Amino acid sequence: MDFAEKVYALVKRVPEGRVTTYKIIAEKLGTKAYRAVGSALNRNPYSPAVPCHRVIKSNGYVGGFAKGTNKKTQMLKKEGIEIKNGKIKRRFIFSFS
Repeated sequence: MDFAEKVYALVKRVPEGRVTTYKIIAEKLGTKAYRAVGSALNRNPYSPAVPCHRVIKSNGYVGGFAKGTNKKTQMLKKEGIEIKNGKIKRRFIFSFS
């Protein structure tokens, strides 16, 4: 399984109504390649089965999305995730424990 496939396998585990970060995913894979995680998700061929919209920046901001930040924000809000000033509350973070 290549790096991108490992990323997709992890992201697929993020439940509806929760988010994780590029950093958490990278660390779970034993690397600091946070941007590589983002690049893999930008090319996600399995959407919506692999919910890449549930991956945010480690500072809590929504971050990028192939379909645009506004679409990502709408999708997250539809799942019940609270976003204020572009930032998600920490209680929604999923960390693969």
